Amino acid sequence: MRKIVFLSVALLLASVWLYASPVKAQVSLKFANFFPPDNKVSITMDQWCKEVEKRTNGRVKVTQFTGGTLTPPTQTYISVTRGVADIGLSFCGYTMGRFPLFEVIDLPLGYRSGYWATKLSNEFYNKFKPKEFDDVRPLFFTASPPHMLFAKKPVRNLDDMKGLKVRSTGTSAKVVQALGGAPVAMPMSEAYDALSKGVAQGVICPYEPMKGFKLAEVVDNSTEYGSAYTNVNYIVMNKDKWNAIAPNDQKAIEAINNEWIDKMGRLWDDLDKEGKDVFVQKGGKVTVLPGEENARWAMRLRPILDEYVTSMKSKNLPGGEALKFCQDYLKAHEK
Repeated sequence: MRKIVFLSVALLLASVWLYASPVKAQVSLKFANFFPPDNKVSITMDQWCKEVEKRTNGRVKVTQFTGGTLTPPTQTYISVTRGVADIGLSFCGYTMGRFPLFEVIDLPLGYRSGYWATKLSNEFYNKFKPKEFDDVRPLFFTASPPHMLFAKKPVRNLDDMKGLKVRSTGTSAKVVQALGGAPVAMPMSEAYDALSKGVAQGVICPYEPMKGFKLAEVVDNSTEYGSAYTNVNYIVMNKDKWNAIAPNDQKAIEAINNEWIDKMGRLWDDLDKEGKDVFVQKGGKVTVLPGEENARWAMRLRPILDEYVTSMKSKNLPGGEALKFCQDYLKAHEK
């Protein structure tokens, strides 16, 4: 009898201890992000990490490593596939050729906002499911606001672009070259030093880095043109790590991802406005190309779209369909 009582008490105490103890994470994840820790992209993704832990009741814990401390932005994707990072955020354009069909998002399609660029990138993935992402579990995509030209000197026409050394990667390098400039490849995290030391004379990017990466300190002029492009970035996860998460927790994370698509899209446009305000406050001069000159820039950039379709055709990928989908989407939404 005493043994039964003792056993019952022991079981009761064990159950009390179990429920009173904090929930231990069943899956711990390392998240690589190259944005600086005080950048609002990093702050918003830190909120995502906390929301994942909250909605999975602590069963999934995500620790964010900002500033490229876990892996450089050019190696983020491969680091996720190899398990160096469990989740990674970086721009597709940093590894041109790795995401061939998805490169359509970055083309100079005349974007007017980061919000609709972000919405488009996710709609595009859901429709086409490019095989180039098959070795990871994509969580969601975000896309920057329209990329404009920034330089130390005023750029008012194509003649001013000739030979200008412009920090650019991926599609931006093609844009700079098509406009007569000289692309200088490097991640955004290296742009400040390059501009301050004269390695680059300009940069092609949204207004956001004027504040987020403090580029307003090293460029004085911006040029706004109508055939603007965007840079899409991925947030992807190691497949094995994703499969280690319980199905109910996977569903919770997917719901958060859907919320963050909207949140990140709006954030990009807010950051762009903040960046432009900082740029102007620091004395930056804004040039908006007039109609005729704007048309000249558009004509120079049009071959980039044709080149994409031809390249995809050679790879047996639906480049024409992909381009039309994006153009129709933007026409319907960015009015």
